[in-house]
Amino acid sequence: NVYTASNNTATHTLQNALGCDSVVTLDLTINNATVGDTTATACDSLVWYGTTYSTSGAYPHTLQTIHGCDSVVTLNLTINNSNTGTDTQTACDSFTWIDGNTYTSSNNTATHTLQNALGCDSVVTLDLTINNATTGTDTQTACDTFTWIDGNVYTASNNTATHTLQNALGCDSVVTLDLTINNATVGDTT
Repeated sequence: NVYTASNNTATHTLQNALGCDSVVTLDLTINNATVGDTTATACDSLVWYGTTYSTSGAYPHTLQTIHGCDSVVTLNLTINNSNTGTDTQTACDSFTWIDGNTYTSSNNTATHTLQNALGCDSVVTLDLTINNATTGTDTQTACDTFTWIDGNVYTASNNTATHTLQNALGCDSVVTLDLTINNATVGDTT
């Protein structure tokens, strides 16, 4: 008979060496193997029983119980991946990034670690170009009046008027007027 459960009542009659009936009673303890599932989610990889797994899947592993029976546990693994990316920015004079730092010169080495939607660390690298504003002076000499780029008509010399333009890089640039007005003269000749 094949027994799949513990049994202490089964008997069998045999003949001993002297030809007499002998009854043997079975005292059987069945230790069952165990089967189980483990569900896990990890970022990039997971080490499980000494093996590194980097892709999602079902991974069985055989162990022995304290009674010496094989037991199979299956890892149902979901691997979420980290991300890397580049944040390309162009700014005039200065730029404050997600790391809280204000940059005043171009930078392509700053990094910041965030968590993506799956909860995994993701590293973003800043690729920043800083363009600088420019300043300049527009020196002009005119007779009686002068109409400048700001649309105003000047009838007297002026060195304080300013106007903001965008330079070729798209940054605000301030030009200051240095205007000399020479007045025409009027006279009579008799």
